[in-house]
Amino acid sequence: MTTGVVIALIGAALATILAGVGSALGVAMGGQAAAGVVSEDPNQFAKVLILQLLPGTQGIYGLLVTFIALSQIGLLGGSIAELTTKQGLAFFVACLPIAVVGLISAIYQGKTSVASIGVVAKKPDQFGKAMLFPAMVETYAILALLISILSVTNILK
Repeated sequence: MTTGVVIALIGAALATILAGVGSALGVAMGGQAAAGVVSEDPNQFAKVLILQLLPGTQGIYGLLVTFIALSQIGLLGGSIAELTTKQGLAFFVACLPIAVVGLISAIYQGKTSVASIGVVAKKPDQFGKAMLFPAMVETYAILALLISILSVTNILK
């Protein structure tokens, strides 16, 4: 295995690890708030569950970029490409947007979800409005996902 492949694999791993850690933290924050609401009003379970799960998407995005990178490298197809160090660094850098933005946006989306769960606890009829707050944070994770996908898929072309 060449140095380029190792560097590329580190970038791919970071996409999953960092975005996954951010999602785990964000979902945990939301889950703590959701549990409090459900203990008081079990009828709000579905609403607060949706709000709790929103920060989990960044982990999925990181995993998606990792799969695409592994496919491009050839690891999933059985024949690993001979990557130069420069190409390996390109994969590494291409994975960074979703790794870093996924980590940070999931944590902040979790915090925003907690606030939105508080809205639902006090005014259940405001669920639609409350969902918009964490959804706005999602926008930046989607932008990072697009940049990482576009970058990863065009390195070896």
